[in-house]
Amino acid sequence: MSDNESPDVERIKRDSRHLRGTIAQGLADPTTGGIAERDKTLLKFHGSYQQDDRDVRDERRRQKLEPDHQFMVRARLPGGVLTPAQWLAFDRLATRYGSGSLRITTRQTFQLHGVQKQHLKPVIAGISQLQASTIAACGDVNRNVVASVNPLLSAAHAQVHDWARRLSDEFRPQTGAYREIWLDGEPVAYTEDEEPLYGDVYLPRKFKIGIAIPPVNDIDVFAQDLGYVAIVEGGHLAGFDIAVGGGMGAARGERPTYPELADTIGFVTPDQLIAATHHTIAIQRDFGDRTDRMHARFKYTIDDRGLPWLREELESRLGYRLAPARAYRFEHNGDRFGWIEGDGGRWHLTLLIESGRLADRRDRRWLTGMREIARVHAGEFRLTCNQNVIIANVAAGERAAIDALVAAHGLDDHRRASGIRRDVLACVALPTCGLAMAEAERYVPELLPKLEAMLARHGLRDEPIHLRISGCPNGCSRPFLGEIALVGRAVGRYELRLGADFAGERLNACLLENADEAAILQALDGLFANFAERRQPGEHFGDFVARSGIVTPPPRRANRPAGGTSGS
Repeated sequence: MSDNESPDVERIKRDSRHLRGTIAQGLADPTTGGIAERDKTLLKFHGSYQQDDRDVRDERRRQKLEPDHQFMVRARLPGGVLTPAQWLAFDRLATRYGSGSLRITTRQTFQLHGVQKQHLKPVIAGISQLQASTIAACGDVNRNVVASVNPLLSAAHAQVHDWARRLSDEFRPQTGAYREIWLDGEPVAYTEDEEPLYGDVYLPRKFKIGIAIPPVNDIDVFAQDLGYVAIVEGGHLAGFDIAVGGGMGAARGERPTYPELADTIGFVTPDQLIAATHHTIAIQRDFGDRTDRMHARFKYTIDDRGLPWLREELESRLGYRLAPARAYRFEHNGDRFGWIEGDGGRWHLTLLIESGRLADRRDRRWLTGMREIARVHAGEFRLTCNQNVIIANVAAGERAAIDALVAAHGLDDHRRASGIRRDVLACVALPTCGLAMAEAERYVPELLPKLEAMLARHGLRDEPIHLRISGCPNGCSRPFLGEIALVGRAVGRYELRLGADFAGERLNACLLENADEAAILQALDGLFANFAERRQPGEHFGDFVARSGIVTPPPRRANRPAGGTSGS
């Protein structure tokens, strides 16, 4: 989701009385299923987007009806961890008020789709009753803090999750508007309401933080505005390498925009983490571009002023120099499926959830299956940034019961999935996303069998290949880090991008700019044949494409001239 919709966003924020606007009045208006345009901007800070069903938009226009307004509600779940009781409550909310499905996002949380305006308050209040929230899940603030869910390192994961939760709590908006509008809290005089970090106009654009635990880069840490790499030494969390200025969004326009990977600038100890985060956000607050929202992300602030400037500004605010970054190694940025034994003899089962969509369809009764598992599971669930779910902290004696429920409800795709099916990400796109130019989630079931048939023909059925599909260049599915990526340009037409690496440390590049399916499949068929014949031992597809010169991936920021150039 993006917020490029209005040049007046800064004014709307400034005049909103700390995100109140007229949201409450709009919710009470029975004459329309939507809310005022200015309040749509503010609603994002509360964790919701107003959308409409584009499949019926033209027909409703012909009938002189307003669009089929509906709302997406996104929760804030730091680190993607939730209890079985919370899972069941989200299920009830989605079934009663939403479209009957839960969707795991690429930011490690749940989205509920198809919520009608009159149900928006019960849904958001219901999420709050779960000891969760929706505030700051969207909007020009620090959003859901994501964290690795590496089940091999359960103790380290617990520490990192605790830091993700602390960062989320520390840097959420402090306005009383959320309690007033959604939780029937007592109104607070605007003049008494304070935002000590964000001020009256909040940030210039969204800000994303993530923490990765090597050797698994399952959150794509370098795609974050502020990424932390956890350094575990001798079984203890020593601290974090700090990386700044990542971001996936790109668009065509007068001013170049491009995907970018974060650069590592130093190391902080755990006791320095909160201060380092605070001052980094404050730098973007003070220096980010508030005149052009297409140029307002943190990556552009850094690219315009330079990485040395950013480090010096941060060190000046901290009052000390950052320590040198420490060594680490990432092996891949996907999930590990099936049962894995972690610390303390506890077991963790990672399930493959196509496009993160938990719904009941024919022989795949995934929503019901997860509901039944949540009723007997004594551990917790971990959502991943790759749109999958981990049934975590399972005692050895409980595995058989969970396996039976998984098989009975068709949740065992990971046992037979091809390599490319295991590593596909897709955004929602059509019909509800207003920015979508092409299909993404709905295209996956159609495209994957064709790719699998080609790969099987070349002896590559089980070859792990990261495929990312996005309905537009905004990059919610992190397409610019896919070994193969389709970025929507128009209905049925995509930009074909290739050449990212297998660990999330290199961007891809464009091979075909505005291609239909036939052209894409023809190009990939030839590439798969060459890969099967000429790959080096252990070489991944993205590395082969880059090494062979089929595309030339863009350089990292260190080689980018001031002001930036197109990522294509």
